[in-house]
Amino acid sequence: MADRDPSSLIRIARADGGGDAAEPLDLGARVRELRKARNWTLEQAAGKAGLARSTLSKIENGQMSPTYEALKKLAVGLQISVPQLFTPSSRDRINGRMAVTRSGEGNAQATATYEHELLADTLSRKRMLPYRTQVRARSMDEFDGWVRHDGEEFLYVLTGVIRLYTEFYEPIEMRRGDSAYYDAAMGHNVVSVSPEDATILWVTSLS
Repeated sequence: MADRDPSSLIRIARADGGGDAAEPLDLGARVRELRKARNWTLEQAAGKAGLARSTLSKIENGQMSPTYEALKKLAVGLQISVPQLFTPSSRDRINGRMAVTRSGEGNAQATATYEHELLADTLSRKRMLPYRTQVRARSMDEFDGWVRHDGEEFLYVLTGVIRLYTEFYEPIEMRRGDSAYYDAAMGHNVVSVSPEDATILWVTSLS
């Protein structure tokens, strides 16, 4: 099997997701939803945003396209960022999808230093990539430089003892139950320091 590193696993995961066109957002309905979630009346919300009640009412009913200045005032009043005004609520995005991976049934991807088992491999357009890894490397000399890729990463030691090497920190010895969360753009590598190969759970963000 071809040699791959975690960054190539991320490319594999991203490649299988095409991406559906997003539905246009009803800004007025979104503003109304945010206001009602706070149990504010039109008067209360308008006062907090520094807008006239009639202006806010027109925005909520789609009778006015707010200026950027008005959007900023709305965001400040609602105590959110401007981009969050255009982000659908989680209720709008629930699709109930789920994937179960039985022990030993993940998608195997071997490299010179790790044996990866991709989990939830049947789901496309994932926002994170979980995989169980058997750490075969015993020395940093076995790596061809640092592994780096986009996103953030969470590591949890399942069995054995590992040493986590990172570009900007001293090496850290970690045992079963220990975990680390780090910027994956920072160079990082993991080796086993126990007699047996260690196993770890890795979760990498994809967005």
